[in-house]
Amino acid sequence: MTRRLKRIAPVQAGKVLGLIYGLLGLIFVPFFIIAGIAGAFAGQGQEGGAATGAIAAGMMLFMAVLFPLMYAVLGFIGGVLVAALYNWIAGWVGGLEFEIEEVPAVASSRPGSAS
Repeated sequence: MTRRLKRIAPVQAGKVLGLIYGLLGLIFVPFFIIAGIAGAFAGQGQEGGAATGAIAAGMMLFMAVLFPLMYAVLGFIGGVLVAALYNWIAGWVGGLEFEIEEVPAVASSRPGSAS
C-alpha cells in the first residue's frame, strides 16, 4: 500500500534533530578534553608556557561544553527550516510517497523483548 507524507511538524522535527545533533556533538567532547590536557602540558617547558597552556586548556574545556550545545541549537534550527521547506514543496508536488507492508507481530524478533 502506498502512503504519502504530506506534512512534517516543524517544531517537532526541530526537537528531534536538536537532540540527535546534540548527542552527536557529545562524541567530540573527549577529543576537546584530551586537546585541552595536551595543551596544558605542551607549554610547561617554555617561558610563559604555563599561562599559554592554561589558556589553551581552558579554551578546549570551554569548547567541550559549547560544541554539543551549539550542535543542538543548530540542529533544532535546521530541523525547523527543513521541515517548513518540505511542507512548502510538498504543497506543490504532493510529498514523498512510500510503500508499507503489514508484518506479523513476532515477540522474539523485536529488540528488547522478553523471550
